Amino acid sequence: MPRLLRFGLLACVAYFVCMAIAHFFGIKVPILYVYYDTPFYAYQDKIISFAVLSYVGLFYAASRDIKVVPIALTVLGLTALGLASVNMTDTLASVLTEEQSTWPYWAQTGIIAGLWVILTVLYLRRSDT
Repeated sequence: MPRLLRFGLLACVAYFVCMAIAHFFGIKVPILYVYYDTPFYAYQDKIISFAVLSYVGLFYAASRDIKVVPIALTVLGLTALGLASVNMTDTLASVLTEEQSTWPYWAQTGIIAGLWVILTVLYLRRSDT
């Protein structure tokens, strides 16, 4: 596996570990918490923290075995699409104040989509030798 691709996948492992910790402890900071300034229930964040651990395992497995990378990329791409769909909902808009913008959520969605693009390019440009 190309070193840069492995590094990117392991960076995702670290990112998702940090995200799981932030959700578990309710540390609402952008990047680790996409919807950081919206109403929430603490038990939901605990559930999210456990669910994010599946991303940790998936990206770690992908860093160890190139055959797992397409699955990890699919999941990451679907995550970006899912976040984009949430960003466009009336439900999200209904919990925001007039002063709040969805721009920060779109920026974070864009970062995740950008990560997907970078990892996909690294995967597609790899040498099979």
